[in-house]
Amino acid sequence: MRISFALLFAFITAAGAAQPPAAAVVGEPLPAWQQGYLDLHHINTGRGNAAFFVLPDGTTMLFDAGELDPTDPRTTSRRNTPERPDSSRHPYEWIVGYIRRVAPGRARDGIDYAVISHFHDDHFGSWYPSAPLSADGKYALTGITGVGDILPIHHLLTRDWHYPVDPATQLRQRPAGDHYIRTWNNYLAFVAAREARHQSTEFLRAGSRTQMHLLYHPEKFPACYVQNIKSNGWIWTGVDSTVKQHFPPVDTANRKTWPDENPLSNAIVIHYGPFSYYTGGDNPGNVFLGDASWRDVETDIAKAVGEVDVATMDHHGNRDALNENFIRTLRPRVWIEQVWTADHPGHEVLIRATSQLLYPGPRDIFATNFMEANELVIGPLVAQSYKSRQGHIVVRVLLGGSEYYVIILDDAVEGDTVKQVFGPYRVKGK
Repeated sequence: MRISFALLFAFITAAGAAQPPAAAVVGEPLPAWQQGYLDLHHINTGRGNAAFFVLPDGTTMLFDAGELDPTDPRTTSRRNTPERPDSSRHPYEWIVGYIRRVAPGRARDGIDYAVISHFHDDHFGSWYPSAPLSADGKYALTGITGVGDILPIHHLLTRDWHYPVDPATQLRQRPAGDHYIRTWNNYLAFVAAREARHQSTEFLRAGSRTQMHLLYHPEKFPACYVQNIKSNGWIWTGVDSTVKQHFPPVDTANRKTWPDENPLSNAIVIHYGPFSYYTGGDNPGNVFLGDASWRDVETDIAKAVGEVDVATMDHHGNRDALNENFIRTLRPRVWIEQVWTADHPGHEVLIRATSQLLYPGPRDIFATNFMEANELVIGPLVAQSYKSRQGHIVVRVLLGGSEYYVIILDDAVEGDTVKQVFGPYRVKGK
């Protein structure tokens, strides 16, 4: 097996851009993952974020599984993206189908790790009255609860939801009958069912590089690891596993001192040899009039992360994210934007992300969706900046982590048909 991978790598390197990885060809299915690849799939359902990662030894990870409420008028309005590929199935079912097609054979019946970045419906799923029920009738299937009901999740990691105050106190601040109360109680019922099945639910530990690790052949890929950067207000310092608390002390009786959900998001970096990839939920970095200065968590995140090759845009590229410090420090060659509404991206965010004043050199942007409203308002900068504006986005990192491709898959039909292939990209410093 080592010989075949070495030959494959040499062939790809020699062929360059003329030969996509493992003969990926436009109009044909995505070639299967092979041991030694790091595959980063950004799945587009049009209803929220979902990303599925296959690490070089076959360990799998799901990062978010969002599902907006289809009974909310905004969800099906012209302000939001349509469901992809269509509404014949629920978004969680499309996510499961995608995972089963691209996962290694063993992993098609379960997921090793799943991380929920934070508790907003576009990242973990919204309860709604017509959602299907689990077999025991104890919880509705939506987002992560739907995925986990079909594909066992062996290790589920979230932020510690007892911060800034315990859930009961948080929910008491909401009006009776509030929709989110049903969503949260539905999630807790799912967690209780997991515990009954002896499935692990943990809080993500900022600073750790061992909490999520290769499970099958770690000895073959010692240079691949997952670095936990942030969870709640705890942010890695960049030294060993030490962390610091970003937020000031919370007054449990004063809601104004509580951080809102977005700046509590989990953030991680996946390393594979010289290659690095950042994803961080909805962490904000721009402080608007009336905001507390500590709502900027991106600046301290950036100090810990440093430069990366590929980065997802925090908060989908919304106006409170991607501040100058964050962009100037991470300097990705490739930006990935997970889009489901006309709020993504903010015009000024795109200006910053493409600015040669913040860091020099080329950078390519790929979006899962892009709405006509944004293109009309932002204008020519969109066509100048984006390489692709519709489809599942796959980053395939080749053996050893020195080279990668970005592959766009057709999201209009079920399947993994290749639409476009970009690359090869050389990892920084190579």
